[in-house]
Amino acid sequence: MNRTTLSLIAGTTALAAVTAFAAFDPPAASGAAAPGAAAQLPVERTGLLCPAPSMSDIADTAYTSFTPVTKGAAGSGTAQLQPATGQSADGTAGGKGGKGAGKKADEPVLAPKAPGTPATGETSGAETPALIGTADGRFAPGWTVQETTEVAAGTGRGLLGVNCTGADTEFWFPGAGTATGRTDYVHLTNPDDSAAVVDVELYGKDGAIKSPLGENLTVKPHASEPILLSTLTDERQPDVTVHVTVRSGRVGAAVQALDDKAGGDWLAAADPAGSLVLPGIPKDATDVRLIAFTPGDDDADLKIRLASPDGLITPAGNETVHVKSGMTTTVDLGDVTRGEAGSLVLTPTDRTVPVVAALQVVRGKGDKRETAFIPATAAVGTRATSADNSAKGTTLALTAPDGTATVKVTASAGSEGGTPATKTFTIKSGTTQNVDAPAPAGLKGTYALTVEPLSGGPVYASRTLAATEGGVPAFTIQTLPNDHGTVAVPRTKEDLSVLQR
Repeated sequence: MNRTTLSLIAGTTALAAVTAFAAFDPPAASGAAAPGAAAQLPVERTGLLCPAPSMSDIADTAYTSFTPVTKGAAGSGTAQLQPATGQSADGTAGGKGGKGAGKKADEPVLAPKAPGTPATGETSGAETPALIGTADGRFAPGWTVQETTEVAAGTGRGLLGVNCTGADTEFWFPGAGTATGRTDYVHLTNPDDSAAVVDVELYGKDGAIKSPLGENLTVKPHASEPILLSTLTDERQPDVTVHVTVRSGRVGAAVQALDDKAGGDWLAAADPAGSLVLPGIPKDATDVRLIAFTPGDDDADLKIRLASPDGLITPAGNETVHVKSGMTTTVDLGDVTRGEAGSLVLTPTDRTVPVVAALQVVRGKGDKRETAFIPATAAVGTRATSADNSAKGTTLALTAPDGTATVKVTASAGSEGGTPATKTFTIKSGTTQNVDAPAPAGLKGTYALTVEPLSGGPVYASRTLAATEGGVPAFTIQTLPNDHGTVAVPRTKEDLSVLQR
C-alpha cells in the first residue's frame, strides 16, 4: 500500500478496506494553489481474496474473473489469482486429480482477460486452496471474481457461491450455527507479508458464548485458515452471530454454513446500519428466517416490510422485531414471498440503532431442501457487477425501497464468445422486480451482468444462480453492492515534492 508521495498516501487512506488506489493529478510546478473539487477517477489497484471452496472430494469449483469497461482507466495492467501458500498437501492447485490437477502450486487458476470479457478457470477436490488476487491498471476498476462450487452429495451438497472480497479488520456474520447437523467454518485469509492476529467471538440467543479458543488466532502470511465454529464452544445453537476482529494485520473473512440435510452456502459479511435491505428472496422460497443482532449497548426495534412487485407490505404476524443488545434474534417468516419476487426492508420504529442481519432462505421440501443466505447489503451506488451467469439459471432482482429508479443492466460478452447487450428498467418505489436481464447474443460460456443506476432513489440488487440437480433445487445468492471502480480524489495544485521520501 506504500506510495512515494504524501499526496498519494492521503488520497488512499479511505480506501484501505477495499485495497483500491487512485492517483492524484500531478503537482503543479508553479507552487501552491487552492485545491479544486474532487474528481471521480478509476482506482489503480485492487485486491481480492477467495476462500478455499470445499472440503469435499467431489466438489467442482468454477472461478470467473471480470473487469467492467471503465472510462479513463489505464491502458495497461495485470491481474492474477494465486494460491495461498501452504494450502495444497500434494503441491497442486487442483487437489486429488480433478479438473485443476497438474497445476503447480504457484500457477494461476485463470488468466484474466481484457475489460469487458469474462475469464474462467476450474478446480476440483478437497484440497483446492484459497486464492489471493491482485489487479492493477486497466484490470483494477470494479474487478470482480465469483467462486461457484457444486457439491454432488454429503454435508452441504448443492450449489455454493461467494464473491471474493477485499481484506479488512472487522466482520459480522449473523446466521451461522453450531447445532448438531451444522458444520460451519469461518475462513480467514491473510494477503500480507506479516502474520495477522484475529479474535473470533460468538453470540447466541442469550448473549456472548464463552469461546476462549477463538482468541489470539494466528493466520500466517499469504495463508488461509478454516476454523470450525463448533470447536470454539460446547454450546450447540442453530443461530449464532460471528464477530471477527483483527488485533494486528488484516484478513479476508467468509463463513461457510453447511447442513447435513438442507445443503448450504457461503454467508457473506454484513455491516451494521440503522435501516437495512436484504434483496432478492426467491419467489419459490419455502422457508425464510431472519437473523438479526445489534452490537451496541441499546436494543433495537425494527419495522419489517416486504418490497413486493406491487409495493411495500407488512407480513401478517411479523410487523416488528425487537432485537436485544448483544443477543442473536430470529424471526420465522415462512413462505413470505408467496410466489412473487421480494426483498426484506427493515427500518427503525423509533430511534436508530445499528443492526446486522441476514436471511436464511430454503427452497424445496423434505430431503430435497437447499439453503442459501442473503445478508443485508449496501446500495449499488454507481455500479455493481455479477461475474458468473448462465442463460437459463440467472435471476437478477432489483429493489428500490425509497423512490422510483431507472437502472441500466449490461450483459458482457461471453467468456467463449457472444456480443454484449444492454437493457434499461424502471423500478417503482417500494418494489422488487425480477427483471428480464439481457444475455449476450450468440452466447458461449459464462457472462457478467453490470448494474448501473441512472436516476431516482437508491437501488439494491442480488443475483440468484440456480441449477436443479437430482431433484434438489440447488441455488446460491450474491448481493451486489458498489464495486468501488472509482474513487473521489481531491484535485490539488500544491507542489508536495519536498515531502517525497
